Amino acid sequence: MTSPDSPPLVSPSPCPAPPPSLPSSPVPSSPAPSSSSLPVPPSLPPTGEVMVLALGRKKQKVLIALSILPTLFLAFLLSSDPLITFSPPHHCRLPGYLMSPELLNASLPWEKGPRPGDDGSLSQCKQYVNGSQSAVEDCQDGWEYNMTEGLKNSIVIEWNLVCGQYWLVPVEEVCFILGLLTGCLGLGYTADRLGRSKTLLISLTLSVVFGVLGCVSPYPSIFIVMRFCLAAGSAGVYLTLYITRLELCKPSLRLLATVLAGLVNVVGELLLLAFAMECQSWRGLLGAGAAPLALFLSYGVPGVFPESPRWLLLSERSTDMNSFSERRNSNRDGRDDESFTELDSEPTPSSSPHLSFPELFHSRNIWKNLCVLGFTSFISHGISHCYSSFRRDVRGKALSFYWTYLLSVFAGGGAWLLLWATVDRCGRRGILLLSMTMTGLASLILLGLMNYLSETAITVFSVLGLFSSQATASLCVLFTAEIMPTIIRGSSVGAVLALGCVGRLSSPLMDLRNHYGYFLHHVVYSSLALLAVLSILLLPESKRKPLPQTLADGEQYRRPPLGRRRRDNVPLLATPNTET
Repeated sequence: MTSPDSPPLVSPSPCPAPPPSLPSSPVPSSPAPSSSSLPVPPSLPPTGEVMVLALGRKKQKVLIALSILPTLFLAFLLSSDPLITFSPPHHCRLPGYLMSPELLNASLPWEKGPRPGDDGSLSQCKQYVNGSQSAVEDCQDGWEYNMTEGLKNSIVIEWNLVCGQYWLVPVEEVCFILGLLTGCLGLGYTADRLGRSKTLLISLTLSVVFGVLGCVSPYPSIFIVMRFCLAAGSAGVYLTLYITRLELCKPSLRLLATVLAGLVNVVGELLLLAFAMECQSWRGLLGAGAAPLALFLSYGVPGVFPESPRWLLLSERSTDMNSFSERRNSNRDGRDDESFTELDSEPTPSSSPHLSFPELFHSRNIWKNLCVLGFTSFISHGISHCYSSFRRDVRGKALSFYWTYLLSVFAGGGAWLLLWATVDRCGRRGILLLSMTMTGLASLILLGLMNYLSETAITVFSVLGLFSSQATASLCVLFTAEIMPTIIRGSSVGAVLALGCVGRLSSPLMDLRNHYGYFLHHVVYSSLALLAVLSILLLPESKRKPLPQTLADGEQYRRPPLGRRRRDNVPLLATPNTET
């Protein structure tokens, strides 16, 4: 109860009363900020993918085609060794013009075959003394050659590299492979330091000069030296074109461009055989490969074949990280972005990319990937010749020279088609694992069941092993070029190719020993192939991923989890998933 004098109680209001409205006064409206007054966001340095896209689709395709075209003539130089060193059947030259079978049987001794069960044949290096069968001697008047296969004028026939001089042929093959090894290592490092374009011109010059000098060599010793230098230059051309082509492609085109180059190389090998059957001279054969390469020296003309944009970006970053962005922003209004003419007509002086050797030494992931791929390349190149010579050296009737050559070429073409059909769908690592497994299984079947296999089965498994080993060798190089950073890509691909050359050395070295110990040699390679299968599981996956630029980028390529499926195409508005 309240007293009459007390003020009435006021119930609390849930919302405070609004403040009284102020009288409106004219306030001058400020103008909207113009776009020129806004702060300019800092320009980011361009990435390798941006540099490639700036080329434009049309120019990108033209440059890729220009990088593939020399491969056609390069096959004449890199694949000519089996043709110019083929040794046809021969026997001692006897007096008289009529070589009847009765005269040969009476003048030449009979020699047993190298394998048990072989009937043998007439001696190729011995003859009876004065027609009497009591004593034998070496050939006195030279040799007669049965030229049903191969060149009619090869280095073996012209210089009589048979019998006591036969060892010069394996020595030439060893020197040629050592030249390839030297070129891969030396010119691969040069491509990282001086640039792809300069290294390509140096390699082309070496190939043309020593290719021509090899054609006019008067003696085997001079020819062997010229072949070593020619192999080094040719390896530099192949390596430089390979990495330049890859660096000009966006991720979706890398495999297609590489497969096209491989198929062009196969076409070049077929044209080489056709030209050899028509020309029949080893000098003309080598000249047909070296002379057209002189036309590609025009790539050194400014604007024809520019420097790799990724390498140029890396070298500009080492001097001024934002120089490319500033020049492009300042000239944006006066130039078409799709024509990347800056790289063609404005070659700015830039230093070579800075490589930190201590950082490279501590890049354990890069070294792991390089060792695995190098070991796989060594096995795949080394075991390849075991399949092509299995019927000759172990069991079965040896195929003719032309059939052996064609099987090797078509197996390489089939390997490239397999890679084109499967690698972008199943991934690099999965197909490399599959092809290496097929290589090891083909060897184990041939070695373990050779007494139970027919001639047809031996041929089938030999072709299967040849096919899978060539697919493995080709994919190793592509894999290396994709996961190694630009700063060491030339050296890394060169190292993997060089280890493949080391594996190839086993073939001429076996020839020097007349193929003694071939079975044990094949067993060792088969065992190492199974070890390579396990090591491939440690590799990362590079499918549809950008090429790394620096050592730090290369260290990020790590092996994905084996038990979880990764998604390649994630929707734009999908919720991030930390597990993938």
